[in-house]
Amino acid sequence: MKNKRKVGEKGEQWAVDFLSKKGYTIVERNYQVSHLEIDIICEKDGWLIFVEVKLRGDNEHGLPEENVGKSKQNFLIKAADIYLNQSDWPGKVRFDVIAITISPFEIVHFEDAFY
Repeated sequence: MKNKRKVGEKGEQWAVDFLSKKGYTIVERNYQVSHLEIDIICEKDGWLIFVEVKLRGDNEHGLPEENVGKSKQNFLIKAADIYLNQSDWPGKVRFDVIAITISPFEIVHFEDAFY
């Protein structure tokens, strides 16, 4: 389990580096409330963006982004609602997915991935 967590942390760091290079400001990482978690919260151009990071070693058993189903989306929406109720965010909100494949290495950013 420790190794899986380390790999997950590395994937999240790749995502943070990727977003930072694209001009996003990282607001929070691993926001947790109850049993809910948001990997990355960032902002850019008046948007507050809740980012789910999905990592796969390869694409042999499907693409990383395919693991962000309706159930996961609902958890993210609930966590975002709680976060927004505790903040004073005046702008727009969206949900993005960052899909990372290790071999071959690829990062794909899905903006406004779901509602």
